[in-house]
Amino acid sequence: MAVVLALLSSLMWGSADFLGGLQTRRRPALAVVAASQGIGLLAVGLLAALTGAFDDPAGWVGWSVGAGLVGATGLVAFYAALASGTMGVVSPIAALGVVVPVVAGLLQGETPAQWQVAGIVLAVLGVLAASGPELSGEDGLRSVLLAAFAGTCFGTVFVCLDQGAESSPTMTMVGMRLTSVALFLVIAVAVRSIGGLGRTDLPVLTAIGVFDVGANLLFAIASTHGFVTVVAVLGSLYPVATVLLARTVLHERLRAIQQAGVVVTFGGVALIVAG
Repeated sequence: MAVVLALLSSLMWGSADFLGGLQTRRRPALAVVAASQGIGLLAVGLLAALTGAFDDPAGWVGWSVGAGLVGATGLVAFYAALASGTMGVVSPIAALGVVVPVVAGLLQGETPAQWQVAGIVLAVLGVLAASGPELSGEDGLRSVLLAAFAGTCFGTVFVCLDQGAESSPTMTMVGMRLTSVALFLVIAVAVRSIGGLGRTDLPVLTAIGVFDVGANLLFAIASTHGFVTVVAVLGSLYPVATVLLARTVLHERLRAIQQAGVVVTFGGVALIVAG
């Protein structure tokens, strides 16, 4: 169950990232993140009300606040990187943030099977290979640095979600979204505007918000059913969805090393599942 949920979360994250990258090429990254986060809050708040999650134990509070602050910061950096770089390269770089929860899981005493360890190594090497060609040029360096920072934030969010989900996966998401939306309201007051959006943007923003909060929720649930060292790696395979969508819709061309990286990543997934 944990494997399926983690893979579904990566699919939803990849789709949200692709749509977010498209929107930030036409609209301010801050506005896109703020609006989609607000929509995500409405969606998960409704889910919590329908499932009675508001009565769950409160151990999720601190972890959800941390996830909201770090996650919102990472999303702004990530969407800015997507807007200035190649989607099929920026996304894999950010996915390397998976090292954070993997290390955290190992320090907590998790012991994945040998095949799973081999799969984790292959998956990380795969996304690294897919990222390599962007490491040249001024514009490429900027997008790489933004993506690397975003990846570190995302990896930290994984750890927070894993811990908060022990009390309540759904309420962890509610708290996370409440925090991020409140943060953006403060920013809106400080800069006086995060506008630039219109009614025509609503369908895409809704999709981004629902996919993103849904992915986070699925990952949180998956982390309660399996090792975070394994679940985090599977959840971080969202670049594959982003790459395929970018190639299909935008006709982005990938170099041979990037294609090889995708293949190696799939091999890593196979070993993790087999383990």
